[in-house]
This record gives sequence, C-alpha cells and structure tokens, in this order.
Amino acid sequence: MEAYKKWVRRNKDYVHSLESLANGLTWLLPERFSASEIGPEAVTAILGIVTAINEHIIDTTPTQMFADPVKPNSFPYSLCISAIKDLETLVEVAAQHYYGDDKKWNFIAVTEATKVLVRLALFRNSGYKMLLHGGETPNIEKHLGFSSSQHNGGGFQKHGAHRGSNGQKPWNLEGRALSALSRFGENARMGSDPVWLHGVQHKQAIMEPPSQMMERPSLSMILSEKGVQGALFLMGEVLFITRPLIYVLLIRKYGIRSWIPWFLSLAVDTIGAGFLTQVTKSRDCHLTASEQDELKRRKLLWALYLMRDPFFSKYTRQRLQSTEKLLEPVPIIGLLTAKIVELVVGAQTRYTYMSGS
Repeated sequence: MEAYKKWVRRNKDYVHSLESLANGLTWLLPERFSASEIGPEAVTAILGIVTAINEHIIDTTPTQMFADPVKPNSFPYSLCISAIKDLETLVEVAAQHYYGDDKKWNFIAVTEATKVLVRLALFRNSGYKMLLHGGETPNIEKHLGFSSSQHNGGGFQKHGAHRGSNGQKPWNLEGRALSALSRFGENARMGSDPVWLHGVQHKQAIMEPPSQMMERPSLSMILSEKGVQGALFLMGEVLFITRPLIYVLLIRKYGIRSWIPWFLSLAVDTIGAGFLTQVTKSRDCHLTASEQDELKRRKLLWALYLMRDPFFSKYTRQRLQSTEKLLEPVPIIGLLTAKIVELVVGAQTRYTYMSGS
C-alpha cells in the first residue's frame, strides 16, 4: 500500500488525467440510464471511489501535514463523504431494480441520513467551519485574525483579536511598554539557552503543535462570543446539510410528482442562504476565498430545481424537446443536441444526479 501511495503522489498529474478520461467515458456506457442496468453504475461507482482514494492520498502528503493550526482529523471525513456520494447512485439503481420505484426512496433516505450524520460530525470536528463542496474539500484556510485568537472559527473574528499580547490596545503607552519588556525578557532567556536546546525546542514545536493552537471552538463558545451572528451561521450550515434528507423524506410521503417537496426544499435552501447572507454582512465575519466561492457554488446549485420533478415534467422537458426539434435539421449540431438532450433526460431520472447533495 505504501508503494502505491508513493506512486500516486509521484505521478499525480498523470493520475488526474487518467481519472478524468475514465470518468468521462462512463457517460458513454451503453444502457447508462436503464432502470434494469446496474453494471454501468457499478463501474462508475468503483471509478469514483478509486478517484476519491487517490485524491485523499495526494491531499495527505506528509509535507502538507500541520498546514492547518488545528490538529488534522483522525477520521477521513472527506474520503467517507466522497465514497458515499459515489455509491449512492448504485444504491438507487439497485433499489429501484429489486424493490420498485416507491420503495427505493427508503434506501435513498438511509443514504442521505448517513451523509447528514457524517457531515454534522465533520462540521463539529472542524470547529464549526463552513463545509466546502459538502465536506469533500477540507476547509483548512486561515481566517483573518486566526493567529491572534485561539478560538477563532466559522469565518468570524473573536472580539478583542486586535489587542496586543498583554490585552492592551497597541496604541496604549502602557501596553507598548509591557510588550517591549516581555520581548526583552524573552530575548534574554533565549540568549542564555544553549544552542543545542534551541534545536530541540524547534523540533518539538514542529512535532507537537501548541495545545492552544489545537483547541477547537465549542458550540457554546461560538454562541456566547458571536451571539446572534454565530447562531445564524450555525443554523444556515445545518439547514444546508439537512436539506437533502428533508427533501427525500417529503418525497416518500407525498410522491415525486407533488409540488410540496419541491417548494419546501426550495424554502429550506432560501432560508439557509438568507441566514448566511445576513452573517456575511456583519463586520465580525471574515470569509476566506474558498468560503466565498462555496457560497457562490451553493447558489448555482439552485439551478437544479429546474431539473427536478414536477417542474421538469411540466416545463423544462418541453423546452428541451422543442430545442431538439428546432436544431434537428442542422448537420452535426442537430445530432449533438439530440445526444445532449438524451443524456440530460436520462440523468434527470436519477435522484442522485439532481440532488445537489
């Protein structure tokens, strides 16, 4: 296994190219969207899991360890979430084949519940940071003011983070004097230590990060320090995590053709996004570039509501079919359009392709 890890890390560009080619070719497998064909989905799931494992091996290269001031997770949450997402379509197809269209939602609900539990565990273990790509991408970027607060997390900056090391304002004369005396004493102590001790302390600092840097903010800490903004951020993330499970449970009760699951799912998305938008307007909120991109990605996922029933059956399908008929006489373009429409309509029959989870 170690030899395989070294090979993947040494040839990561080649591995990425090979995986992209293989995953692209799976869309051309015969009977890809047939209700009775499990083989193509099994191939796709296996390739997806292999890709997730390779990405995890590359992301956990030893040179990248302790890049985050928070201690790395002992449990590979990102790999687990990726594996579940790669298996969920196979679970859906197999459940539909053996148990029918109605009972397949029981298995889909179990899959979504599993993802919710893993994501909530990751959300808690990461110090309540925003989940990137549903938890598949670790959120390890430092927030502004992170180094000045041992409990900073979730994109917020702790009150008082701009103060000096002695709790005094930097422009306060007394605070600057205390800071200067502290630095003088530290330099004097370091100057009196033997050279060999400096090397031992440096190695120890690398091998064992300070305990205060490894401490993660708790739920009560965020609520007490960030107040309403912290509560809104937590509720927004929890709604984003649980929305797919709520949607599936509503489909089990009312059916895929009902507007109730569609509208309530959209309402949950809208409320959660509203909470996060309100938080980002706060002066205490400092999102990283990755978190800002994540908010944009989540808004783009709303386009999937156009591909979900009953909206798709009533409106989107008619638009696609009219476009296909319009371009059918055009050489090459008509053929490509027909193939694209076929793939889109086929993918729409799978909940997992349009779930956005």
